Amino acid sequence: MTILVTGATGTVGRHVVAQLAQRGADVRALVRDPTRADLPAGIAIVQGDLLDVDALRNALSGVSTLFLLNAVVPDEVSQALIALNLAREAGIERIVYLSVIHSDVYVNVPHFAGKFAVERMIERMGFSATILRPAYFFSNDLTIKDVVLGHGVYPMPIGSKGLAMIDARDIGEIAARELLRRDQAPGPLPLDRINLVGPDTLTGADIAAIWSEVLGRPVAYGGDDTPRFEQTLRAFMPGWMAFDMRLMAERFLTDGMRPEAGDVARLTGLLGRPLRSYRAFAAETVAATGASA
Repeated sequence: MTILVTGATGTVGRHVVAQLAQRGADVRALVRDPTRADLPAGIAIVQGDLLDVDALRNALSGVSTLFLLNAVVPDEVSQALIALNLAREAGIERIVYLSVIHSDVYVNVPHFAGKFAVERMIERMGFSATILRPAYFFSNDLTIKDVVLGHGVYPMPIGSKGLAMIDARDIGEIAARELLRRDQAPGPLPLDRINLVGPDTLTGADIAAIWSEVLGRPVAYGGDDTPRFEQTLRAFMPGWMAFDMRLMAERFLTDGMRPEAGDVARLTGLLGRPLRSYRAFAAETVAATGASA
């Protein structure tokens, strides 16, 4: 019973692999560059990516369950459909797919719409699947920690509706548990969707207040200027991606990213412990950087 993890060296995939390894699973990781993988001992590594049909066929051979994670790229849907078709060709029925919360609501945001299309294909193709729908990752804010710590401003335009942010470590553990649940089941299980959220739904002002408390000095919320956000992102990512992120931020402002009733309780039950909090993330970040008041 072998579980293949795609995106195995990324923000979430790395935690999925580690959690599976801790639980004694037979894990195979698909990676672009094995020399930089830095995965736990005992993990079988296959070089390739989701557009390399031959490598993916090889990686899927003998696999019982697939963890499918696509990066935000222009051909994300094509990558996913290639992987799904090859999985079906290999006789794989059991899948855990990492989508995104409100994929069916943020319909104008390219990477949300793409993930919703993949969700529909998983369902139509008849896979026994868990579709995980995570909210905004805490770790996204590591990209702006220098602005927070050095200038006293939280610049992410997340608005006042609230985002149910989540720790990537919690995502990885829940994904691993779902992979093992499906992998070890005597037969295919019904399709399920799980919203992955944190314990608190936070606004921009809430997050600035958390940083202020942790640092012991004022941190202001930078406001809801999404055009400026796009221009800032263009300095270190392609224009199409910066625009995609701007569209997402605009939906933060109008819709938020809020949990449904029972989501937090369900995840707490799955983990058998409380979800990690944003405040704990902020405190860890400050401790790691040696920042102080």
